[in-house]
Amino acid sequence: MTSYGWLLIAGFVALIGITVRPLGGYMAWIFTGQCKSNRLLKLFERAFFRIAFIDPLVEQDWIAYAGAILIFNLAGLILLFSILLLQGRLPLNPQEFGAVAPDLAFNTAVSFVTNTSWQSYAGETTLSYFSQMAGITVQSFLSAATGMAVAIALVHGFARRSSETIGNAWVDLTRATLYVLLPISVIGALFLAFQGVPQTLDGPVTAVTLEGASQIIARGPVASQEPIKLMSGDGGGFFNANSAHPFENPAALTNLFEMLLMFLIGAALTNTFGRMVGNERQGWTLLGAMAVLFALGLCVIYSAEASGNLHFASLGIDQTASPLQAGGNMEGKEVRFGMAASVLFSNLATDTADGAVNGMHDSFMAISGGMLMANMMMDEVIIGAPGSGLYGMLLRAMVAVFIAGLMVGRTPEYLGKKIQSAEVKMAVLAQLVAPAAILILTALAVVLPAGLSALSNNGPHGFSELLYAYTSSAATNGSAFAGLNANTPFLNLTLALAMLCGRYLVIVPVLAIAGSLAAKKKVPASAGTLPTDSLQFALLIAATVIILGALTFFPALALGPLAEHFSTQQLF
Repeated sequence: MTSYGWLLIAGFVALIGITVRPLGGYMAWIFTGQCKSNRLLKLFERAFFRIAFIDPLVEQDWIAYAGAILIFNLAGLILLFSILLLQGRLPLNPQEFGAVAPDLAFNTAVSFVTNTSWQSYAGETTLSYFSQMAGITVQSFLSAATGMAVAIALVHGFARRSSETIGNAWVDLTRATLYVLLPISVIGALFLAFQGVPQTLDGPVTAVTLEGASQIIARGPVASQEPIKLMSGDGGGFFNANSAHPFENPAALTNLFEMLLMFLIGAALTNTFGRMVGNERQGWTLLGAMAVLFALGLCVIYSAEASGNLHFASLGIDQTASPLQAGGNMEGKEVRFGMAASVLFSNLATDTADGAVNGMHDSFMAISGGMLMANMMMDEVIIGAPGSGLYGMLLRAMVAVFIAGLMVGRTPEYLGKKIQSAEVKMAVLAQLVAPAAILILTALAVVLPAGLSALSNNGPHGFSELLYAYTSSAATNGSAFAGLNANTPFLNLTLALAMLCGRYLVIVPVLAIAGSLAAKKKVPASAGTLPTDSLQFALLIAATVIILGALTFFPALALGPLAEHFSTQQLF
């Protein structure tokens, strides 16, 4: 660990801290409908809603809201699946790629509609420009907007009193896309193009190397896809190497910019929540709990990677940090950025359910790989993707309030709303879905030949490869451990099943909770009410997340990364 590394981390945290309040205030202004006071936005919004046959004044109960979300996502799934199957007949295909195989097309369509971005393919050798732009990029916008809309519906549930409705899904989806995601993406695309990220519809070029050989260099409309890829939590790369590719991430400045995009909206939504419920400290408390979990994961990974690889040390390889080398375990790291930047990027990617990578997680130390999995196993509560991070943390906050209420013998309350059996059942259901999908599907994969045949490693590391894949899918993260041949019918279909469960079997209970809370009256605070806007409560939420995660996943982690870590220690 170096002073440069800690300076980079401190600078990143400071930049995020600066953006939280202004962006959070802007999104609160958007989602509370105050944007209608702006004549230009009001005119634009009215015209758009008229074209789309949307009446913004008609609100929906939670069932209608959930139905709209599910229908909207189903339409996106069918559209993207069709584009991939018909790719060979569609325009903007200078590489002349043919149709994507049905099982891979289904996996990919599910992946990007669910905000997962798992890729069982290499983008530059599989998808045309049309598939990338009209398929992948469009769903990156819409899947992020879906998460934001669900989060706002849950916030409405806390903020409203005796209401039968939680908002209008079509309005929330529209405002999230047009007023938040699109403007930031345009600014980000211009900046990345300025920094050298390609933006062209011309096909690949052929270069002659110094040895006289020919090399095909892929390019395309990359700059326009990068910001939304990172900001949306989708994380899917135009190139197979993702953000380790110099065309996606050409410099240290773009690397910092891309890391900021990952945390930008998720962190700011906590402030939006605080403003919409009338108490900004509530938002800071949630952000504080997220910060504790973020710091814990970062310290574990940075310490493990900076300590170096015992295998290399036994060979006499110098892994000490110096002015001439980054030091530590640099295998699989991006040498252009160094140890700290690669570690921070990977921790952010698994904290945010983004899935973008600028290093190879398969080459991290075993304990680091376990921590990356643990970040995802907490199921999008450490910032998370836009919207899903906020509602994931709110579910944990409700469980923490319920536990605290049991300890003191009171009916638990959160933001003036009594948390009763209906809300707790839905919260528990939403939090059990991802673990059940991860553990059941991993168990099937490690005993069936169709799962084992995809592995490139035996023993604990091979188990970690499968566990990571299903964890990444069910947590809608999409990053890969590598070393796994995921493009098989068995894995394409089972990973798609994990994605669908991890997304929609969480969204529906969350909206049910929103409807239940909106219908309740607010209860005045009393002497026995647990304060939920304090450091104490932030630590209680963080402890709840850690304890629940450990109880659920420790046995699986013990069979994979922990077993590999301790077996490695015994060799030296």
